[in-house]
Amino acid sequence: MKCAIGKRGIGYKKEEGDLITPKGQFKIKLILYRKDRVKLKTKLKKVAIQKNMVWCDDPRSQKYNQLVKLPFDFRYEKLYKKENVYDIVLVLNFNMNPIKKNKGSAIFIHVAKKNFRKTEGCVAIRKFELLKIVRELKINTKVKIFSQK
Repeated sequence: MKCAIGKRGIGYKKEEGDLITPKGQFKIKLILYRKDRVKLKTKLKKVAIQKNMVWCDDPRSQKYNQLVKLPFDFRYEKLYKKENVYDIVLVLNFNMNPIKKNKGSAIFIHVAKKNFRKTEGCVAIRKFELLKIVRELKINTKVKIFSQK
């Protein structure tokens, strides 16, 4: 299936903001979703996105690469968006155990924009295909990201 990846391709992620989609095998830590826009059937842990939920992408914060709530004093990625890119978000366990400051954060599989515009490091897929994938996921499903060159 067609997907969008980071503006600088797939490779070994070196730092926050490098626009690289990390190469490797990852677990899906949880699924974030807009309950007002999608109904999900899944065996994985799921959390409905609220307006005050954000993802910390600021390496200076103790909450770096974690789900947090507003108000929040550090830089973050908004999860509750007008466009549908975060209607379904598979949170990959990239840089989570342990979390290394500035290694990269918010590596998700989410809904692609209509024109499949490149991402800042995530993988983006059509919404209907992502819904199909979510139904098939098992607790121990792993996501393998690699380039076919």
